Amino acid sequence: MFLKKTKTLAAVAVSATALAALSLPVQAGPRLDAIMQAKVLRVGTPGDYRPFAMKADGKYAGHDIEVVEAMAKELGVKVEYVDTSWPKLMQDLQDNKFDVAVGGITRNVARLSKVQMLPGYAPFGKVALVRAADKDKFTTPESLNQASVRVIKNPGGTNEAYVLQNLKNAQVSTHDKNAEIPALIAEGKGDAMITETYEALHYSKADPRLYAAYLDKPLTPVNQLGFMLPVDDADYQRVMQFTWDVLALRGVLQQEAQKWLK
Repeated sequence: MFLKKTKTLAAVAVSATALAALSLPVQAGPRLDAIMQAKVLRVGTPGDYRPFAMKADGKYAGHDIEVVEAMAKELGVKVEYVDTSWPKLMQDLQDNKFDVAVGGITRNVARLSKVQMLPGYAPFGKVALVRAADKDKFTTPESLNQASVRVIKNPGGTNEAYVLQNLKNAQVSTHDKNAEIPALIAEGKGDAMITETYEALHYSKADPRLYAAYLDKPLTPVNQLGFMLPVDDADYQRVMQFTWDVLALRGVLQQEAQKWLK
């Protein structure tokens, strides 16, 4: 009799606990909660990579800028931009200085081993931006890796990694502001800039002194870009993935690609 009564009381206790749990308000992960409560999505970007993200006169423009603002609108929040740089991009994201990083960020194993990335877009390869007058000099990868070739790189990204690994014989210098390098090449202060398909196309169209080399046969295998997310909140990652999928379903991603990348 005592044993039966004890089992009954235990069952009642378990049921009460379950009901209490069901009555509690459903909560998302801490990052998602903070974003939805503040109604702000913090977006980090170096803001120096056309046509994906460019800062000028305190305002941002570009493919990634319009896409992330469309995502924020779907979430019902506003965007707050946070300045960062390519060398500090990963650490700043991990230090919670922003919630998502955009601006022409290559998807690769090194990054995906530390953070999450949304689906890839804008297939590209590494190419070179050179002077139009010199285009016949740069027809093979080996023609860049010569002692007479002056290569200007920006620090902290995959372009720098390519230069350091593959152009060891060239004269390599570093310029901190990526957006200023094309003009340096056009002015003859350097011979080549390693970049990616879309940036090279943008600058070669904007300045007739420049030429996008290796477009038909990129220097590297084809890759894609992606938005970076921290890995501290699975709910946040799930909602951001859903938002991206909704924009794809509605044709927004295709429209932005047509506007900025064609």
